[in-house]
Amino acid sequence: MPASTALTPAEHLAATIRAVAGPEATPRADQVAAVEALVTDRRRVLVVQATGWGKSAVYWGATAAFRAAGAGPTLVVSPLLALMRDQIAAAQRAGLRAATINSTNLDEWDSVFASIADGSLDVLLISPERLANPNFADRLPRLLGSTGLLVIDEAHCVSDWGFDFRPDYQRLTRTLLQLGDDTPVLATTATANERVTADVARQFGDDTLTLRGSLARSSLRLAVVPQLTPLERYAWVADALHQLAGSGIVYVLTVAETERVAGFLREQGLDVAAYSGQTENREELEDRLRRNEVKALVATSALGMGYDKPDLAFCVHLGSPASPVAYYQQVGRAGRALDDATAVLVPSESDERIWDYFATAGIPDDDQVERILDALRDGPRTVADLESATGLRRTRLDGLLKLLAVDDVVARERSTWVATGKKWFYDTAKWDALKKVRADEADLMRRYAHGEGCLMQFLQQALDDPDPQPCGRCSVCDGRLPAPGAAPAAETVAAAQRFFRGQEVRVEPRKLWPTGTPGHKGKLKVVTEGRALAFADDPAWQEVLTTLWRRDAEAPPAVLDGMVEVLKRWSRTWFRPTAIVPMPSRRYPTLIRSVADHLGRVGRLPVVEALEVSGRRPAENASSITRVTDLLATTRVRDSIQLDGPVLLVDDTIRSRWTSTVAAELLGTVGAQAVLPLSIHQLP
Repeated sequence: MPASTALTPAEHLAATIRAVAGPEATPRADQVAAVEALVTDRRRVLVVQATGWGKSAVYWGATAAFRAAGAGPTLVVSPLLALMRDQIAAAQRAGLRAATINSTNLDEWDSVFASIADGSLDVLLISPERLANPNFADRLPRLLGSTGLLVIDEAHCVSDWGFDFRPDYQRLTRTLLQLGDDTPVLATTATANERVTADVARQFGDDTLTLRGSLARSSLRLAVVPQLTPLERYAWVADALHQLAGSGIVYVLTVAETERVAGFLREQGLDVAAYSGQTENREELEDRLRRNEVKALVATSALGMGYDKPDLAFCVHLGSPASPVAYYQQVGRAGRALDDATAVLVPSESDERIWDYFATAGIPDDDQVERILDALRDGPRTVADLESATGLRRTRLDGLLKLLAVDDVVARERSTWVATGKKWFYDTAKWDALKKVRADEADLMRRYAHGEGCLMQFLQQALDDPDPQPCGRCSVCDGRLPAPGAAPAAETVAAAQRFFRGQEVRVEPRKLWPTGTPGHKGKLKVVTEGRALAFADDPAWQEVLTTLWRRDAEAPPAVLDGMVEVLKRWSRTWFRPTAIVPMPSRRYPTLIRSVADHLGRVGRLPVVEALEVSGRRPAENASSITRVTDLLATTRVRDSIQLDGPVLLVDDTIRSRWTSTVAAELLGTVGAQAVLPLSIHQLP
């Protein structure tokens, strides 16, 4: 970029800020302090400041100064593609040439590295996961040798104690931070309490300069709308979006919920779209929201860190994140360039179950780790081999391998994992302390959702803000709730029930036997796509199902009628079955039989008790190979059973889909040409 080497670091910063924010913008004192510490003193600096404070201006200003002095490019480690796209655009506004290397642009890698080699690139952005990629690792030494400044954005991810800890991020402190004492490093975050700040600073080195300011957001008006039923929560959001000014984000806790909520809001006449890590056109949706071409995106936390829309007018949370820190990180997207923005929490009674899952998802289990290491003692193994050998589910196995890799206990070699020989030590004190921290965070979020004090002050205290003060404008301080107030319109609630009870819950069929299944391999031939009455915490059925699962009894009329309606909708696209087979249930035999009998009477189909089960119930959270092996050992077709044509298989719940899959293949051995699974409840 054109710049004079005569400029001081502070002058480079000032020029950058004017280019990004306008001719009247001036640097903050801590921005100047950070840039001077990086450029003049070549120190490691940790900046903890509120969203919108201008943390990115620090690394663009420092980059301008380093590049003017002939230093190599800045390497920015950033957690999300959406964040990288925003940072590239911001760098360009600052007059810097930026590019990214990620899993979606493999064909551009060579040209990007060529730009680094010829000195034409100022900034390279990568995700922490690139560090574990063998193709990238081969180029890493040369890249590090040319780096002028290392920036670690969203640095709370480095810490075990952070709400969004990522093992690949901690790899930074084991590899990238070994660049040398004279390599300047900048770490930034808006969501770190004192414990996380101290942990990150410790990992960066004793001489780390920490610049921490107030995290209060005067433009945000916080509110909590408690004690709504599941359907009322969805109806409240619909009514609110009709009345809230501007455009914003509706946060939900699961991917499935993004599609479900977006569908209802669209039926209510609102221009919204679903957004998650699985959404293919994420960049297009981000741009549409940025241009106010949609009322809202219904999103998971995948639309969070770093998404840049200064005039975002509102964040509505349908369900509570697991900690106030995570909540602050998401609502911090709103009101950066507005005098008034709204952040509303609509809590759910199912929140705590989801919190419990995420609280332990990243914590290793000593027995599970030993199973992995035992399996690797005989040599390298693929993930599929390890899944079969350990009995661990793929997602759990992947998480543990990342943790072990950070500690150099295992290493990835192309498509396999190997043990390094380094002994694994389970730090009981550390992990027990982390479990307590997660539990304490959940309790803080519970108290926030109950409105036990000023909401902004509550978030400040959770983040160990140095100057927490009552805001005077949240729903606890002034008693006012955003429209529609404490309850939605009755007609909107009725519309929500009609919509959600009319949704198709499709159960995708398994396609292949797990590798290594005794006596079975290749494609599955009999099981087809299935249906369920309800999915997960379905708002239209949640209260009914809560009662249903308390004891085994005949299905109530609402469930029987609902199952008939599922079949009516499904019948438009299926082939009519010749019989109904109830799946034997150890927990709810009366319930399943009552549903099967009712469907048999309505459809004039015979109910055939074709299957029986014995022994213990297979473990639900085991790996696919373990679960299938157990099911084959405990499920059989009764003697003298003969079927002909398609069969409807009725069950209480479907989660892994292996129970219905194994049952279908067994029924295929006695004449069933196809098996159509139908359950009351599908679980994620």
